[in-house]
Amino acid sequence: MDLKVENLSHWYGDLQVLRDINLTIAQGEIVCVIGPSGCGKSTFLRHLGGLEQPTEGKVLQVGEPPAGSLNPLTYVFQDFALLPWRTVEGNVSLVLEGHKLSRAEVDERITDVLARTRLSDFRQAVPKQLSGGMKQRVAIARALSVNPAVLLMDEPLSALDSQTRELLMDDLIDLWTRENFTSCYITHNLAEAVRLGHKVVVLSRRPGVIREIVEIDTPLAERSLSDPGIAAIQQALWDMMREEAQTADMELAEG
Repeated sequence: MDLKVENLSHWYGDLQVLRDINLTIAQGEIVCVIGPSGCGKSTFLRHLGGLEQPTEGKVLQVGEPPAGSLNPLTYVFQDFALLPWRTVEGNVSLVLEGHKLSRAEVDERITDVLARTRLSDFRQAVPKQLSGGMKQRVAIARALSVNPAVLLMDEPLSALDSQTRELLMDDLIDLWTRENFTSCYITHNLAEAVRLGHKVVVLSRRPGVIREIVEIDTPLAERSLSDPGIAAIQQALWDMMREEAQTADMELAEG
């Protein structure tokens, strides 16, 4: 299933936050969205997930979700959103409880996603026993358990230290290499964008418009920030954003 965004604009009262966004997120690709603070990245993701309705334009789901999909679209948030009194298994099962699944079907889905995210040995652990990286892997496992067509990821690694962030990027690349999942990935971190994105969408400062869409052809598993080509793309993205990022930062500080 593809997501197709057509002429999307949004206002909060008199404040326009997004203007005339046109974008296709094709099945099997990760599209990273970057831009200055306050440019509307998270608002855009909420529109993709149906949590907000655009003032103008529309978001279309084109094609069929995968077999066995319980939710075509599902979120992974930056703060993990785990229930501290539930085990890993219990946190994953939370999103399955409103569906008409037998106990055996629920167990099968949980066992499957814990194996895919390398969490099988931590099935009965509670969140306080887990590192930040493992907590986010639980959040990813929970999202995958409904077999979504598209993962909507809102700065999922921003709460992690740099070493854990690197390990989670490796995990996501390994998962995509095995499963070719589809994702819209919001980030302010350019290193994440060039490591993970098949496309990098650059939004302007508010109101957010698409300044450029940068396609990266290097296979995910072969990318490294030490590669001159990848490093050059990262630098070009920063050169494109620097002035507007500084202006946006000053606006936030002043207001």
